[in-house]
Amino acid sequence: MEEQNPENQLNIELSEEVAEGIYSNLAIITHSNTEFVLDFVRVMPGVPKARVKSRIVLTPEHAKRFMRALEDNLEKFEAINGRIKINEDPPALPMNFGGPPAQA
Repeated sequence: MEEQNPENQLNIELSEEVAEGIYSNLAIITHSNTEFVLDFVRVMPGVPKARVKSRIVLTPEHAKRFMRALEDNLEKFEAINGRIKINEDPPALPMNFGGPPAQA
């Protein structure tokens, strides 16, 4: 008989490259009847073109679990740090980050 991990722990490896993370200031979510696709984009000021930096594909069940986990973590964050304020107006694209236009 196989020995099972008594604590049902999953060992997860995190490489140095992945541990650095990817900065994103725009997320685009699309879905089909079988999957959700989360594209994370970095938009830079004065640059009219942006590339997807990371794409995550989830089943609908995992998308819902992810949403619940994110909601739980946002509630915990706000309990410690205060409410996160959201500007309901969508950002203008391309984003200029509120500064003057760049000059060379």
